[in-house]
Amino acid sequence: MIDLRTGVVLFCALTGLFFLFIWLWYDRRDHATFDAECRRTTFHCIRCDHLYSDRQGAQVSVCPRCGHETARLKF
Repeated sequence: MIDLRTGVVLFCALTGLFFLFIWLWYDRRDHATFDAECRRTTFHCIRCDHLYSDRQGAQVSVCPRCGHETARLKF
């Protein structure tokens, strides 16, 4: 049988490990989502003045609003 002090320490340690695992899981998930959004290319349609983004590395994209082919923005 486990005494009270050992049980409390074991419970606290397992609870701490559980929250550490949850924190790392969500941190990695959010980091991957942020990187995917951050690496998109931005476009500005000169025909309809629409600002939109497309996949990473795209040099030319078709505007989703009017269908005009637009070059990427360069900063």
